[in-house]
Amino acid sequence: MDKLDEIFNQQYELNKRIGIDTQKLTDEERIKWLLNYSRALAQENAELVDSAPWKWWAKYQSFDVQNARVEVVDMLHFLVSIAQTLGMSADDLHAAYVKKNKINHHRQDTGYSVKDENDCKGI
Repeated sequence: MDKLDEIFNQQYELNKRIGIDTQKLTDEERIKWLLNYSRALAQENAELVDSAPWKWWAKYQSFDVQNARVEVVDMLHFLVSIAQTLGMSADDLHAAYVKKNKINHHRQDTGYSVKDENDCKGI
């Protein structure tokens, strides 16, 4: 088992323990949990931002690297939960990432001056 598979398995088990079996959701529940996890991910991102001294006018702040690392891990928990809510496995996420990364490199190679509405349809 690779590390991404391990993360997906552990997150699935944690979610089940909490009472959410992402493999048995109805469409209505899937929407509910997609929104719940997305909001939680956004909140964890806000907590990550708060780990850095973003208030340029305040001199009392410091950079809390340890907390920032914890927030990144919290974000990963919710990102994996979102993927699972959408029926994605670790292999699915990896394959989609590889395809999208290739598109992003192509965009950089070609100057990305025109939005192509179809370039991500095959992911």
